[in-house]
Amino acid sequence: MIIRVFLTVLVLSLTGTAFAVNDEIPTSHKQIQLSFAPVVKQVSPAVVNIYTRRTISKSVRNPFFNDPFFSHFFHDNFRGGRMREQVESSLGSGVIIESNGLIVTNAHVIKDAEEITVILNDGREFDAQLALSDEKSDLALLRIKPKDEYLPFVSLKPSESLEVGDLVLAIGNPFGVGQTVTSGIVSAQGRSSLNINDFNFFIQTDAAINPGNSGGPLVTLDGKVVGINTAIYSSNRGSLGIGFAIPSEMLASVIAAEKMGRSGVEGVIRPWLGVRAQKVSADIAETLGLARPAGALISSLHSVSPLKKSGIKVGDVAISINGHDIRDPSEMKFRMATVPIGEKANVTIIRNGKEKHIIVQAIAPPNDPPSRKTTLKGEHPLNGVTIANLNPAISVELDIINEESGVVVLKTSTNARFGRMINVGDILLKINGVDIKNVHDVQKAVKRLNTQGFSMFISSNGRTRQIVIK
Repeated sequence: MIIRVFLTVLVLSLTGTAFAVNDEIPTSHKQIQLSFAPVVKQVSPAVVNIYTRRTISKSVRNPFFNDPFFSHFFHDNFRGGRMREQVESSLGSGVIIESNGLIVTNAHVIKDAEEITVILNDGREFDAQLALSDEKSDLALLRIKPKDEYLPFVSLKPSESLEVGDLVLAIGNPFGVGQTVTSGIVSAQGRSSLNINDFNFFIQTDAAINPGNSGGPLVTLDGKVVGINTAIYSSNRGSLGIGFAIPSEMLASVIAAEKMGRSGVEGVIRPWLGVRAQKVSADIAETLGLARPAGALISSLHSVSPLKKSGIKVGDVAISINGHDIRDPSEMKFRMATVPIGEKANVTIIRNGKEKHIIVQAIAPPNDPPSRKTTLKGEHPLNGVTIANLNPAISVELDIINEESGVVVLKTSTNARFGRMINVGDILLKINGVDIKNVHDVQKAVKRLNTQGFSMFISSNGRTRQIVIK
């Protein structure tokens, strides 16, 4: 009797919970046999296999090179071995998102590809052209020409509609075995403690994702794409139930940028903020009188930052953009990256314990001051090196975040005596005793005679070092 009462209470409590969350418990054999098959039939025809080919050069050593007896016969010039060209193939997945043949995949799937072949689930094969590769988001767009053929496609759905615990499907071509469907749940939203791409904002799922799944869709049970599978957490390249997908909002912004011509050689041209921010810790939250540790604390602003122009100050805490809560600087960067250039964003900040709503214009990285790209010529150690005035546009191109002004190295030269001592992105500080503030200063300094030889101070990855040639 006690057991029967306990079971009754348990069933009632479960039933109450079910009603509370609007879920249903299967009550018939038909319901128990519910399947993902209708969703798979709807989406899988639009999921494609992507095969790429590229030519690479590899060093081929003589088989006797490491032999103790023969090794001393080889001259130092042969230590690198002979170079031989080889054709390398790779595979990945993608999904058709428009009936005219627009396909999305990962940028790393098609990187350096000379030939791209797309194979549909029904066996049709197309040569694909690269429309856009955006390495910062790890997304790429391909186009195929279907002529008068019908192409299946799927629609995007905002990933913000997801909740942790929602069921999702991952579809792709793992290990090249053929199209495969795996199921799981949304394990987390807004994962940012990763180093996969420049935005570090991902959907985490336990649906099995393996090599070859990259570029395939993460799909909801209504047949919509909420993400593009891009990476797994694994020590042996196998699935451990921790996979990551790029949210559909980022994909939508890449598609819009390509169609509106807001993309370039380096990928999508995104809004520039000119800001450095830090995560709000529990101690910082307590000091600032915040209810909880969340948001992005503004630690510095570029002199021409659109945030600064709109009235945001150092010490403000950004807590939302266009109504989306901001948990940390990575989410702030992600949310602004999805705002089209030319439009405005509503940024909510906390200043002195009070909320303020500030309108920020989304602008492209300004080329101000003018870069004045220059290749140095003359009888000096920097002959052939290309330099430019540092500005926001150049900083974004070279991923420089700690410097606001100066002269930066854009290209080194094998002919320059400093060619192997300096790197792209190095900041020139002083040459032959002349402080460097712009390109003209460099042109003047390299002509200056110095009895001590040629001396140069540079900043490389935040560290200052001196190079002297006598």
